[in-house]
Amino acid sequence: MSKGPISQFIEKHYLHFNSAALVDAAKGYEQQLANGAKMMVTLAGAMSTAEIGKIFAEMIRQDKVQIISCTGANLEEDIMNLVAHSHYERVPNYRDLTPEQEWDLLERGLNRVTDTCIPEHEAFRRLQKHIYKIWKDADDKGERYLPHEFMYKMLLSGVLEEYYEIDLKDSWMYAAAEKNLPIICPGWEDSTMGNIFASYVIKGDLKVSTMKSGIEYMTFLADWYPKNSANGVGFFQIGGGIAGDFPICVVPMLYQDMEMPETPFWSYFCQISDSTTSYGSYSGAVPNEKITWGKLDIKTPKFIIESDATIVAPLIFAYLLDL
Repeated sequence: MSKGPISQFIEKHYLHFNSAALVDAAKGYEQQLANGAKMMVTLAGAMSTAEIGKIFAEMIRQDKVQIISCTGANLEEDIMNLVAHSHYERVPNYRDLTPEQEWDLLERGLNRVTDTCIPEHEAFRRLQKHIYKIWKDADDKGERYLPHEFMYKMLLSGVLEEYYEIDLKDSWMYAAAEKNLPIICPGWEDSTMGNIFASYVIKGDLKVSTMKSGIEYMTFLADWYPKNSANGVGFFQIGGGIAGDFPICVVPMLYQDMEMPETPFWSYFCQISDSTTSYGSYSGAVPNEKITWGKLDIKTPKFIIESDATIVAPLIFAYLLDL
C-alpha cells in the first residue's frame, strides 16, 4: 500500500534530530511487522485522556499491536472518555490557576489532568455502578479475573451503550476487548477503579482474592512471551514508569531466574521519553543501559525519541497506518 499524505510529509520534512529518530523508529517498527514479529505497546502517563484511542484503536484493528501494557489510569480513562466525553472540561490556562481555582474544580467534581478535567460523577461513578456488579458477581461465584478482564466483560456486556458519547471506533479499549487482546496492567491498585475496589474490600463487600494480582500478570506474560517470540517481540514504549518497567523485565526473569537461556531478547526497542538520566531516572535511561540488565541484545534495533508522546505517537501510528 502506498503511503498517504501524512506519511509523505513526515518522510520529506522529518530529517534530523528527534524528527529523524521518529522516522527511523517508525520504519523499524514497520520492518518488525514485516518480519513476522509481534509488538508490545506500553502506555504511560495520561495517553487515554489525551484521546490516543482515536488512532490507537485502528492500530489494534489492523493487527499492528499484539499485546499492550498500560497503567490502571489508561485502562479506565479510555472508557471514561467513551461514556462521559461531553462532561469533560478543557482548561488551556492551567499553568495560571491559583490554589483557590484548583479547589473550585474539586468542589465541582472535576479532577484535572494537565489541561483536561475528568468529571467525577459522569466518569468515575458511572463506571463504578456497573463494574461493581461484575466484581460482585465474580466474588459470589468464587471466580477470579485480571483487572482488564473485568473491564472487557463490562464493555462487551453492553451495559454502557446508553452512555456512549464518542464514536465507538475511537475507543482503544473496545477495540482491544473485541479482539480479546492480552493486556498487562501492573500497579492497577493505584487507579481510581483500584481505589474503589480496595474500598469494597475494606468494607467487607468483596474479597481481595477476586482480583488477580500483579504477580499473576507477570506469570501470564512469562507464559505468553516464549509462545509468541519465534519471530521476535518488539517493545514500543510510550512514556516511562511501571507500564514499561514491569513487562520489559520478563526477558531477564525467564533467562536468569527461570534458567531458560534460550529466551530471546526483545527484538526491537523504542521509547518516546521526556525524562532524563541526570537524576538517576530509569525512565530516561538510554536503551544501551538495558543491555546490562539482559533485556536487549547488542544488535537489537534501538530508538529513543525525546519529545512529547502526545505529538510523536500519533505521527508514528499514522505512518504505520499509511495515512
